[in-house]
Amino acid sequence: MLDKLARLEEEYRELEGLLADPGVLKDPKRYQALSRRYAEMGEILALIREYRKVLEDLEQAESLLEDPELREVAKAEKAELEARKEALERELERHLLPKDPMDERDAIVEIRAGTGGEEAALFARDLLEMYLRFAEEMGFETEILDSNPTDLGGFSKVVLEVRGPGAYGTFKYESGVHRVQRVPATETQGRIHTSTATVAVLPKAEESDFQLNMDEIRIDVMRASGPGGQGVNTTDSAVRVVHLPTGIMVTCQDSRSQIKNREKALMILRSRLLEMKRAEEAEKLRKTRLAQIGTGERSEKIRTYNFPQSRVTDHRIGFTTHDLEGVLSGRLQPLLEALRRADQERQLEAMTEA
Repeated sequence: MLDKLARLEEEYRELEGLLADPGVLKDPKRYQALSRRYAEMGEILALIREYRKVLEDLEQAESLLEDPELREVAKAEKAELEARKEALERELERHLLPKDPMDERDAIVEIRAGTGGEEAALFARDLLEMYLRFAEEMGFETEILDSNPTDLGGFSKVVLEVRGPGAYGTFKYESGVHRVQRVPATETQGRIHTSTATVAVLPKAEESDFQLNMDEIRIDVMRASGPGGQGVNTTDSAVRVVHLPTGIMVTCQDSRSQIKNREKALMILRSRLLEMKRAEEAEKLRKTRLAQIGTGERSEKIRTYNFPQSRVTDHRIGFTTHDLEGVLSGRLQPLLEALRRADQERQLEAMTEA
């Protein structure tokens, strides 16, 4: 482990030099990526320094075991230091786990209303607003790629692109079924209803990841539908792309430009096909007990937002907070950090058992 830690310390020093390089300062995208890594490594370096100090203190405590007058004190100190050493090694192993190379990619976030009719569509809108605020707080750029608004202001479907280093790694744990329990605005008798929305998070695919065979793709052009539109639904600008071998269908209608809608639809299709390929590989990993926390099962109920009790519960890790308002306003960092840590712990356990 000490060799790995030495390499991390060297990387940290290299990052310090790069962040002071005038050439890097002129490249905002690269500077942002390096700054994010530098911040991550600051925590690791603090652990490394503490670990080295514990090793030194342990060596000193062991040398005092030969002293009759200090033996008992040294034994007690050694026991405490060994416990701290084990805890630090576990924490450092967590940081040394191999990262998903897709984590640094941009993300495609698809939100679909589930059971609950118009209330589910309004909840889908709430999730969209939550993600937009969180993305802004994290310094990511966002763009609505496609949406199907409903009459009361909700969405039956909305697709969001999140751009920036680490976007997919940040959002990937949001995949699954989100459940809301509250009194809908349309409810006249004050009864609590349960509705759901499904979220799917995909790493944005590059053309080099997945070469589309256009002979296997059918592209239909149609008139956009839905309320509002401001001219969008007055021309044949909506595009539907169908991947014939898999039956995957993507529709984009938000832009007035048919060409832009076509580009967006093909980009989303490529990302879905890439995720399908990744899911097949993940299934193989599950057989070797290296499964991660559920990050792609659309049927998995992952979280409940309970309005009467102002409670948010993530069912995968038993995480509960009563700051419902804060979560919906975009303060997702504590929850996502808990999910990330739990995922890393599961990977460490799987590697130990393998």
